Amino acid sequence: MAHNAKPNILILMGDQVTPAALRAYGNTVSKTPRIDALARDGVVFDSAYCASPLCAPSRYALMAGSLPSRIGAYDNAAELPAQTLTFAHYLREAGYRTALSGKMHFCGPDQLHGFERRLTTDIYPADFGWVPDWSNPQRRQSWYHNMSSVFDAGPCVRTNQLDFDDEVGYTVRQHLFDIAREQASGKDLRPFVMVASFTHPHDPYAIAHEYWDLYEGEEIDLPKVTLGFEESDPHSRRLREACEIDREPITREHVRRARRAYYGALSYLDAQFGVILDTLEATGLADNTIVIFTADHGDMLGERGLWYKMTFFEGAARVPLIVHAPGRFAPARVNASVSHVDLLPTLVEMATGERRNAWPDAIDGRSLVPYLHGQSAHDEAIGEYLGEGAVAPIVMIRRERYKYVYSPVDPEQLFDLWDDPVELLNLAGDPRHEQRCAEFRAEVARRWNLDDLHEAVLASQRRRSFHFRATRQGRIEHWDWQPRADANDRYIRSHLDLDSLEENARFPRVRP
Repeated sequence: MAHNAKPNILILMGDQVTPAALRAYGNTVSKTPRIDALARDGVVFDSAYCASPLCAPSRYALMAGSLPSRIGAYDNAAELPAQTLTFAHYLREAGYRTALSGKMHFCGPDQLHGFERRLTTDIYPADFGWVPDWSNPQRRQSWYHNMSSVFDAGPCVRTNQLDFDDEVGYTVRQHLFDIAREQASGKDLRPFVMVASFTHPHDPYAIAHEYWDLYEGEEIDLPKVTLGFEESDPHSRRLREACEIDREPITREHVRRARRAYYGALSYLDAQFGVILDTLEATGLADNTIVIFTADHGDMLGERGLWYKMTFFEGAARVPLIVHAPGRFAPARVNASVSHVDLLPTLVEMATGERRNAWPDAIDGRSLVPYLHGQSAHDEAIGEYLGEGAVAPIVMIRRERYKYVYSPVDPEQLFDLWDDPVELLNLAGDPRHEQRCAEFRAEVARRWNLDDLHEAVLASQRRRSFHFRATRQGRIEHWDWQPRADANDRYIRSHLDLDSLEENARFPRVRP
């Protein structure tokens, strides 16, 4: 198909994928041949960041092109307001069919947010049950991460997450078949944007024997930096307490098994991607489809003694970002820092061929299309963390070689990631960087009113906690998405013409 036609767009998402665990980003252990192929023939962003290192806020920011504080995406029980415009709204208005399969962690009664079709329910609850409480930081919520994921890491026959992701892969494949059949019959010729969002390799670190066994005899790499509680910065100490990291000793074997299961889960994710990509090829859709691979955030995987996310250290805040469309964009690597919020304007430009300067909803992102054509663009990523383990807003500015992290309740942090990629040397106390830190502090003051944001977060937490308690009384109406499937219109039914049904279901079509 000619590349002047509107392209299809397929977004493949993993959950909690740190780039450091992928061969495309220099890892030598993981086995992900399909992701490797996407990277080999695609544009790889070497310094891409989530807007918040937590599932729901990161995904909301990605969908809306806005920083979490702009849309109230404070934590994993924050509602994404229905009036917030997402890339699904923009592309649907531009003539695209829009579909979501898998996890997006939408909280609230709107479970579509611009998607025309949602093929599965979500793996996470849609209610306000997971609201943190900054007013009582000593209270540990029952739903917080703990270290059972590490202590119990290993092979399995089945898990909740395998159930979910197998369904995601199946529904994506079937939807691609439906798209191909409907286009062949002339029923629906619209291009598509589809999000296939899996929950692996998110903890718990358990994976089927098939993928665990891929790493039998392999030397599993251990964390580059190991720090204890007293050596850690204040926010890391809070995370260690929230996740009970220091409650029991964690051995090297615990770490090795957890990382091995994580690699196995990456290989499982890669295999799911492979089935989808093979379906694109089989249906003839691949040549006109831009494939984007990313994840909501990373995983510390024991680096600095930390696990999971919720921090702006590289393991948690950086994300993989690969754009694969060899006929449109030459393979390349981009060193400049970019953000998930840049995806919305990028997708709109891909879909329409035009770069918008005015938006009906305020956005914080900037298009990455110049980078896809080998040109220069911005070099900046901004982050916010407002979830559990924090007691006040934490913000991050990543620009050129420096990363600056600031919170009103903690010492500031400045890292030179070119000279210190493992972030061991905090330059904020170095007199040679006093002016640079002052400039960053002034920028933080211009970008945010952190006192007002702090009060807004506290008020939202109180409001949503009360809402959840109240709506647990009496008859409960759940917001969890119920996938709609009418069995009366599936397969062979008496009210459907048999010849026509079989003809339309066969792909490729035998008769024109």
